[in-house]
Amino acid sequence: MVRSTIIVRASDALPLAASVDDEQTEQTLQEHKQQAKLVFRRITPNSEPKCSIESGKYTLHYLLADNVVYLTIADQSYPRKLAFSYLEELSKEFSVSYGPKVESIRKPYAFVGFDTFMSKTARLYRDTRAAGAARGSNLDKLNDELQDVTRIMTKNMEELLWRGDSLDRMSHLSTSLRTESERYRKAARNINIQAMIRQYAPIGAVAFILIIILWWRFS
Repeated sequence: MVRSTIIVRASDALPLAASVDDEQTEQTLQEHKQQAKLVFRRITPNSEPKCSIESGKYTLHYLLADNVVYLTIADQSYPRKLAFSYLEELSKEFSVSYGPKVESIRKPYAFVGFDTFMSKTARLYRDTRAAGAARGSNLDKLNDELQDVTRIMTKNMEELLWRGDSLDRMSHLSTSLRTESERYRKAARNINIQAMIRQYAPIGAVAFILIIILWWRFS
């Protein structure tokens, strides 16, 4: 399930809003919240817009949009589709409510009132098994209809924070992979076209000659 959420400004990691967590959640996620702060420091406008960072029993999912980072800490078993759908919901509402004010804010947690919407939305994205027992197949249906997230970058927290791997480098690698994939598709398409030309060109040439002969004979 979704455990905790924080929203920060990407350019300087200034906290804008956060979920109000109980004391037990604060203690349980203390280390992971520190890790989240380190992730915020590494994010730049060129970073991967969506990323899941695995850390022990939990996964940190973040969404970068319009110089705002939306990050939630969820159980590792929690579906990524639901996690990013949750973040998308927050992003849309936050952009409408506070988007124009984000750049001018100077004090932390200026939009603390957004917790009301976060809490309400988080309740819709509780553990799928518990929610399913209470509300039938609503979440299962939602899970099936959500966008495909198989291409979202996944990273291990140890690799990201302790081995010096940066989010910019992750973005660069992801872009390179997409570029190489596109080149491969174009090359494969050209090869297929050339194969078709080699296969059907002789037939076309014979047909053309026959047409010329018939036209010349009956004209």
